[in-house]
Amino acid sequence: MTAEDRIRALPCWTGSIEIAPLPGGLSNANYLVKDAAGRHVVRFGQDFPFHHVFREREVMTARAAHAAGFAPAVHYSEPGILVTEFLGAKTYVAEDVRGNIDRVAALMRGFHREMPNHVTGAGFMFWVFHVIRDYARTLEEADSRMRSELPRLLTLADELERAQKLLPIVFGHNDLLPANILDDGNRLWLIDFEYAGFNTAMFDLAGVASNASMNDEESFAFLTAYFMKEPDEAIRRSHAAMQCASLLREAMWSMVSELYLNAPGIDYVAYTCENLTRLDAALENYRTKYGQKS
Repeated sequence: MTAEDRIRALPCWTGSIEIAPLPGGLSNANYLVKDAAGRHVVRFGQDFPFHHVFREREVMTARAAHAAGFAPAVHYSEPGILVTEFLGAKTYVAEDVRGNIDRVAALMRGFHREMPNHVTGAGFMFWVFHVIRDYARTLEEADSRMRSELPRLLTLADELERAQKLLPIVFGHNDLLPANILDDGNRLWLIDFEYAGFNTAMFDLAGVASNASMNDEESFAFLTAYFMKEPDEAIRRSHAAMQCASLLREAMWSMVSELYLNAPGIDYVAYTCENLTRLDAALENYRTKYGQKS
């Protein structure tokens, strides 16, 4: 069956439907569907154990995020397919995040605090340094073209992990690309929860800043808004190090994707190169300010 055939066969529609593809997504396919009840987003995605992605957990988190007031409603799900409400909201780009620092910080703070009251089942954690080490094992076993780089990247991950300040465990989104933040004109929403899990706040804070290309002044303002006080040097160092770790994880995500994914129109080799270049720049900035953590 084609994707459109599968969509038409779903039992959740009211009357006839219209289907249009939605752009974006490095590993999932999304469609906009209109029926007599309104507009909906259909998301196709299978389990990716090599990326620690399990769709049953994603559906639970999406439902929990809606119950907590942060995400659109889930209308239907079955293995490999998730149907959610279409909000018709503006999809953020980097400039929007930088222009709404206080609002995004408040969204993050609320999500981190409220989500543990709504997620169910066995607890699961996203710790970026574990993910990096597990990616390295996957790449080693598969004889990746980047295999010779792995010892250097693992040494770097250890350095960045040592720079982390101890923070409480919260429930993180863990994939805060600007496009995963929506603005309906009154409030902000979050979408795409395939990597969500318990974490410290720092990974989300670093991901927002890095993915929105915040400068030092904007990052300082963002941390101040999130913590509701000016960050001390340990927080600032931890944040700068975690931005490097976020880029390292994204680069290694792409290296693994080179081996196991084949999304139409996506050049994973080029994406790996792009993220390694961004990592080099972030790492130079971090070490210039803070040196290496022994």
